[in-house]
Amino acid sequence: MEFLKILPLRGPNIWTYRPVLEVWLDIGVLEDSPSNTIPGFYERLTAWLPTLVEHRCGVGERGGFLLRLREGTWPGHILEHITLELQNLAGMQSGFGKARSTSVRGVYKVVVRSRNEQVSRAALHEARDLILAAMQDKPFDVAAAVARLHEMVDTLCLGPSTACIVDAATARGIPSIRLTEGNLVQLGYGARQHRIWTAETDQTSAIAEGISRDKDLTKTLLQACGVPVPEGRVVESPADAWEAAEDIGLPVVVKPSDGNHGRGVSTELMTRAEVETAFRLADEEGSEVIVERFVRGNEHRLLVVGGRLAAAARGESVFVSGNGRSTLAELIDAQLNTDPRRGVSEDCPLNVIRLEDDAAVRFEIARQGLTADGIPAAGEQVLIQRNGNVAFDVTDRVHPDVAETVALAARIVGLDIAGVDLVAEDISRPLAEQGGAIVEINAGPGLLMHLKPASGKAQPVGAAIVESLFPDAGNGRIPVVGICGTHGKTQVARIVARLLQLAGKYVGLAGSEGLSFDKRTVDKRNCATWAAAQKVLLNRSVEAAVIENSIATILSEGLGYDRCQVGIVTNLDPSCHFGEYYIETAEQVCNVLRTQVDVVLSDGVAVLIASDPLVAQLAEYCDGEVIFFSSDADSSVIREHLAQAGRAVWVREGVIVLGTGAQEIILFRLASVPVAESERQQLDNVLAAIAAAWALGIAVDLIRAGIATFEVERADSSAR
Repeated sequence: MEFLKILPLRGPNIWTYRPVLEVWLDIGVLEDSPSNTIPGFYERLTAWLPTLVEHRCGVGERGGFLLRLREGTWPGHILEHITLELQNLAGMQSGFGKARSTSVRGVYKVVVRSRNEQVSRAALHEARDLILAAMQDKPFDVAAAVARLHEMVDTLCLGPSTACIVDAATARGIPSIRLTEGNLVQLGYGARQHRIWTAETDQTSAIAEGISRDKDLTKTLLQACGVPVPEGRVVESPADAWEAAEDIGLPVVVKPSDGNHGRGVSTELMTRAEVETAFRLADEEGSEVIVERFVRGNEHRLLVVGGRLAAAARGESVFVSGNGRSTLAELIDAQLNTDPRRGVSEDCPLNVIRLEDDAAVRFEIARQGLTADGIPAAGEQVLIQRNGNVAFDVTDRVHPDVAETVALAARIVGLDIAGVDLVAEDISRPLAEQGGAIVEINAGPGLLMHLKPASGKAQPVGAAIVESLFPDAGNGRIPVVGICGTHGKTQVARIVARLLQLAGKYVGLAGSEGLSFDKRTVDKRNCATWAAAQKVLLNRSVEAAVIENSIATILSEGLGYDRCQVGIVTNLDPSCHFGEYYIETAEQVCNVLRTQVDVVLSDGVAVLIASDPLVAQLAEYCDGEVIFFSSDADSSVIREHLAQAGRAVWVREGVIVLGTGAQEIILFRLASVPVAESERQQLDNVLAAIAAAWALGIAVDLIRAGIATFEVERADSSAR
């Protein structure tokens, strides 16, 4: 099983709308050995991966793939399913896959959904090794392979907080582009984009973030605006901490001024020894130390997004119960760390408690006169943690007055997304009547406690963040015009870009003549590529994008955008083939061009040449409208399309006509426009560009002016 080539198709492609890994696989002599002819292969494979029973395959029902495996299937098909399953087991969900033979015997194209190229490549190699081991009756450590992949997923894929926002954006039809290997993601294209970095956005003020890190300053601002906060002050030393505690009145809380996740926080301190020890714990966090009044009640985290409460979680104190035999450390492992909700990964809402790593827990135990090696009496309740366990959903219980107060607090600090920490005995009652108070406000709050609470229902916090960035059902899209075909793409792209510029748009153009922004060329190389398209869509100034796509680009990289407003197919030369990609017939080439039509939005338009039967048939795959164009006045395709109230652009008796059903608009005579007087190929290019401009809603008078003034000498050199 030899990998001849691995192609990462990073955008929509001939297989699917999503990024995939396409593998050219040579199975050699195994072409003569389907799975049902290999003794023990089925049994070993299903024993190693029992979850394969969930694969429906082409059969369409649970166990479908196993049925194919028993009846006999080939290694390419098996590689597809094993790769997908290893990705799923590693935590990177992948459901789409294909395996297709090529014209060369024993050579297959295997395609798998790829959310991360590095993980998918590794899964592919693990899958091949697993299959060969099963065929040869050799051992294979599936658990170790999955563990290796899982580590890669944790390291390379988006974290759960960022992923939930991206998923919510995707559900709204908002495109996304990952900008780094970390969690910086662009939502939307060009001038309508926003950026997120975990739970921070490009609307998050740096000043507000700085204020939130300074807990003492935050309290001062909140108090000045009438928001309840506990009294307190910054202290300089253990002795100063005790002096502040005496002034405030016991019990008190000692915490770092620039901290989060409960690190270095000690609560309900009653003695000088406790206060001074707590000062040292807080001081280790590296910022100033604050002593403040202890507020009785449970710790809560309320998430405010765009000025409104989005979710709320409550913390609970953690206890263990003695049995008279086990040490405190053993009780923690047996009664707490065995909870499946506790873990070290981001998927776990509660943390594992490690005495050796958590000074605050050791301090809490010491306050009760115990040690890790001590043995509590049978039935004795030992407090392990007072805070840091905020993971129990209470969103539906929050009193409207409390929701209004935390929203006000976020506005005072200036954060668009804020994690507001407050202490209250009952979140369903106003703070004032129970002495509750806000103790911290955090920028970039974690979302996991709301996505996977330890109890209660998950909250749609990703959707709330997306709504705050794209209100009123906005989708973050700019007009994107994609152009493909055998000939004429470059000229069509230039004319469309020119017409958009006349309409007042800042245009990004990526084509075979280069990359340009607002008529300024920044790269003169061939830029009809995935990477160049991405550069256009990343540019915050771009209000409309025109992107040329070669057939080779679609086959080797995929489209550089997920969907487009206008998709143009100029033509199809039946003599053109791409044998190096195993694409050898006109029908196969047309299937590649179909990719451009597949990605047209439901409110978009496909612009297709009517005189090419194969291209004209692509109309049935368009989710939106279709405009046909042709220099042939007698086109039966256009006649039938107009009869169904469709739109078309064609030439009749030397005049360019725009038609909608029975209605016609005379654009101009060919004799009056030099660029349209040339050879038929160039005339078709002009008609395609006119149809695209019409689809984009550009005024007819503006189209006339743009075509009439288009640079003829440049056009002649761009007719290819």
